[in-house]
Amino acid sequence: MFNILEILPPFGKVRIIDVGAMDLGAEFYDPLVKAGISSVVGFECVRAECDRLNAMGRDSHTYLPYAIGAGGVRDFHECNFPMTSSLLEPNSVLLDRFQNLENLTQVVKKHAFETKRLDDIAEVAGADFIKLDVQGAELDVMNGGGQVLEEAVVVHTEVEFVEMYKGQPLFAEIDQRLRKSGFVFHKFAGVAGRTFKPLVVNNDINQCLSQMLWADAVYVKDFMALDRLPAEKLLRLAIILHMTYGSFDLAMQALLAYDLKCSSVVAQDYFSRLTAPR
Repeated sequence: MFNILEILPPFGKVRIIDVGAMDLGAEFYDPLVKAGISSVVGFECVRAECDRLNAMGRDSHTYLPYAIGAGGVRDFHECNFPMTSSLLEPNSVLLDRFQNLENLTQVVKKHAFETKRLDDIAEVAGADFIKLDVQGAELDVMNGGGQVLEEAVVVHTEVEFVEMYKGQPLFAEIDQRLRKSGFVFHKFAGVAGRTFKPLVVNNDINQCLSQMLWADAVYVKDFMALDRLPAEKLLRLAIILHMTYGSFDLAMQALLAYDLKCSSVVAQDYFSRLTAPR
């Protein structure tokens, strides 16, 4: 696919906020990082992991050891498998119904954390792209970051369809909260589950047969109201959609809105590149 950056006017940096920034290998926003057009502010409350992320010395990356939520003191449940740690307690009774879940969510330690609201953190001002992966506490993050959500154009959040952590909000509640901030659902960027015990599919304890349990959901600012976004936000929206998700049709809608606002022909150029014979 052609390089969208070749046809765009100046747009500044794409500001990425990564809540739950534990390093698990490649990130879905890596194309923006590799292109040198983004800055990343990440939050990882496991201090050793936060220090490790900062020690990587990546340009335009800053990681802070904060537990992000709605404010106030909360217990953080550190689990034997670090990526399953959460402000919420794992729902072991439910998890034990499935292959290879309850054994990965054993609480080994609890820490009391003073959670911080995104709206109170200066480093996240002007956010464009928000990633949330906090094991069931996503709604707390959103409720403490209403102003940040207003500025963002894309939210990529983990959602659950069953109560994997005790008392956690599920997909429907996350959807309602994001719609209140002017977002609409765009796509799933991955859906996962496990097989009910005692069955195992193809000798793989991680393979799902039918029950979906969690997913990554992508939300964008309402495509019926793109004219309300500032010009530079429309460009950054188009970049994120094109480079991260391959959502070329919606990226073009953002560029059409930009052209109407700026009396330009960027969308025409984009269409020509997109449909050129290869």
